[in-house]
Amino acid sequence: MSTTQTTSAQASALRIFWPMLVIAGLAINLRPTVTATGPLLEKIIANTGLGLQSASLLTVLPMLCMGLIPLLLPWLERRFSESRLVTAGLFAIAMGSLWRLSLDDSRSLIASALLAGTGIAIVQAIIPSLVKRWYPQHAPLAMGGYSASLMAGGGIAAMLSPLVAKHYGSWQSGLGIWLIPAFIALLLWWSRPRENLNINDSKVSINFFGKRRAWLLACYFGLANGGYACMVAWLPSYAQELGWSAQDSGELIGIMTVFQVIGALAAPLLCSSRLDRRPWLFFAVAIQLVGFSGLILAPELMLNTWVSMIGCGLGACFALTLTVTLDHLSTPKLAGALTAFVQGVGFIITATTPYIAGVLREWTGSFQASWLMLLLSLMLMLAITIRLSPASYAKAMSLSSNE
Repeated sequence: MSTTQTTSAQASALRIFWPMLVIAGLAINLRPTVTATGPLLEKIIANTGLGLQSASLLTVLPMLCMGLIPLLLPWLERRFSESRLVTAGLFAIAMGSLWRLSLDDSRSLIASALLAGTGIAIVQAIIPSLVKRWYPQHAPLAMGGYSASLMAGGGIAAMLSPLVAKHYGSWQSGLGIWLIPAFIALLLWWSRPRENLNINDSKVSINFFGKRRAWLLACYFGLANGGYACMVAWLPSYAQELGWSAQDSGELIGIMTVFQVIGALAAPLLCSSRLDRRPWLFFAVAIQLVGFSGLILAPELMLNTWVSMIGCGLGACFALTLTVTLDHLSTPKLAGALTAFVQGVGFIITATTPYIAGVLREWTGSFQASWLMLLLSLMLMLAITIRLSPASYAKAMSLSSNE
């Protein structure tokens, strides 16, 4: 092969993989703020006096931000460029983590979760449109890579935060260490491939608040992520009630994450040749049903197995739900706007789930009622999945239809 051909092949590979590296770098920063606190919650409560319901705010507030900010995205994008929004979001994540290195009271901890959650919400709302724009012919696979990176970041944080906290002798270090990947992501974002943006569809808009399909997708997304929010918020505490150590309970989140990544990568790959994603959505929901049933009926018998099944289902469900949402519209800008709406309303639903689970835990004295609540939500998802036929996409999203 000639030098010219080699150089051309290298440039082609760089054009394909460099955008995915940027997306992965952004995605890795979208969950550590939420997942790092779970394994350290016992120490945080002991040192700050935080109650269980207040502790749930460490998960609820970032999730609420993930819900509210995307709904404001059309307004934000009219005033700020995409580049500035992502830069500001990453900077907020980094500053929230930096703040956590020195705080010593519950109010500051909750405020840091709000600051970082705002940054997470901005970046997370923008990424799907990047995926649709950078990988128009391979959106399901790129969405799988994004989802897997997002979940890997959360799992790594759950496993490493207790180790960092133990090494430095403070839980603040375990939470604050995550400012490093945020700054790395900033460097990746600033070095992203330059592109000529297609603005032909910039003046076309759909009022998604008036679309029943948009609300259906949002509710589906919210229910799908409710299980994840509950697991990262309460699974470490649940495991510790069963006799697990803080480090081991963090590793349990790590096990869940490994299978989330497998699910997030495998499901889009397996369904990439067909537009109808429903068979794999049914599988993703069904395997979670089995896992949560195991948590209720035999938690001590095969806890690792139940958590692995739940993780696989959660990962597949997250990637497929976003992929189905993007499938509804062909133009990147409109598909991104729909995804922002779905994430916005969906994460508001998601944010309430761990709080309700915490209330149920305090009322009943165990997490069994919380797991039962998630079982019921999964049954509702099975019913919704039937309606997500590709034949319905055009009518559901037509400018003149309110379906």
